[in-house]
Amino acid sequence: MKVEALLFGGVALFFGSSAALYGLWSGEPAGTAALVVACGMGALVSFFCLIQYRRKGVRPQDHTEAEVADTAGPLDFFPPESTWPVITALGFAVGAVGVVYGLWLFLIGLGVLARGVAGMAFQYVHRGE
Repeated sequence: MKVEALLFGGVALFFGSSAALYGLWSGEPAGTAALVVACGMGALVSFFCLIQYRRKGVRPQDHTEAEVADTAGPLDFFPPESTWPVITALGFAVGAVGVVYGLWLFLIGLGVLARGVAGMAFQYVHRGE
């Protein structure tokens, strides 16, 4: 994942420098904001790949003389079933309806959405123990 982290770090650096130059020369806030968001997205993916590289180490794909058979075996853990995506979708739907009908419904939807996202993120956090 080190190569991917460097690649997306370069993408983030490109969009960051483009945002700085575009913001100075054009003075237009919409294009500058879009470039800043693109820089942030590239930096986020780069950060994720770097953390995965530090956590899992060098992969067989990182070696120049690796064979296809070196990557054989189980890939990773894939959860069999979960109710958290349904709860997350329900929270998003209630929050979207709350934008139309009132702040109180939006806040309820935001709470359900936050619980659903947290449930998906931490459902299998103690799986390896």
